[in-house]
Amino acid sequence: MRMDAGTGVVGLIGHPVGHSKSPEMMNRAFRARGLPFVYLAFDVSPQELETAVRGMQALGFRGWNVTIPHKVAILEYLDEVEETAREIGAVNTVVSRNGRLIGYNTDSEGYLRSLVDETGLELAGQRVLILGAGGAARAVAHALAVAGVESITIANRTREKAERLAASLGRKVDARALSLAEVARVAGETTLLVQTTSVGMYPETEAIPIDPSLLHEGMTVSDLIYRPRKTLLLREAEARGARVHGGLGMLLHQAALAFEKWMGRAAPVDVMRDALEEAMK
Repeated sequence: MRMDAGTGVVGLIGHPVGHSKSPEMMNRAFRARGLPFVYLAFDVSPQELETAVRGMQALGFRGWNVTIPHKVAILEYLDEVEETAREIGAVNTVVSRNGRLIGYNTDSEGYLRSLVDETGLELAGQRVLILGAGGAARAVAHALAVAGVESITIANRTREKAERLAASLGRKVDARALSLAEVARVAGETTLLVQTTSVGMYPETEAIPIDPSLLHEGMTVSDLIYRPRKTLLLREAEARGARVHGGLGMLLHQAALAFEKWMGRAAPVDVMRDALEEAMK
């Protein structure tokens, strides 16, 4: 598609973003819909977040995605936060509308769509262990709580952060917190393990967030990382008979929801999936 002075801009901010496949996926979607937009990725350090937000607003961006480590910190710079994102306490999609910045969270719905579509898992009754307590963990925890799982345990390097997330789930679900060093206490009873940290992400692909001996065939192991497509955690889980779920589907579905919020029309999901598949080869 030709670029000119009328080309609109959306994008991604995070730190790092060099691994991201979102530009390939989103730009293919714009071409498929004949929309005069371009999607760019920007590596923004935490110290420069406010400057980046104000700059993107001043430059007329239609909106942008937000990834690690900015999903919580960005709330401070928004004019309005949609109810689900406010409840989760994290934003992954910003829409600029009439001079106002509005924050949404499409991670939660995107994750559930991907998990259920790809695994067929019945969520009711699942005993969940979530590794990490950042923005992605918040989205997943709240989505699973609303979906009716039996219990959720949050394990994080700093237990205090895990405790805050567990407390935020309120009366939705039986929730508790542990440090990562304590996960052996609950691993045996866990039926759904969700890995939300950056451990194992490219280029540190031989890192693993927990002792693999804790994985077992009674688990579904879900890793939000999509590069590599199958992390060491997933390989170890598969070797032990567990059902596995990677992060590519969540990336696809949360992106489709973001596209719809920016453009006000249905996203070409099949086109976006093909672009992701090609970019991952």
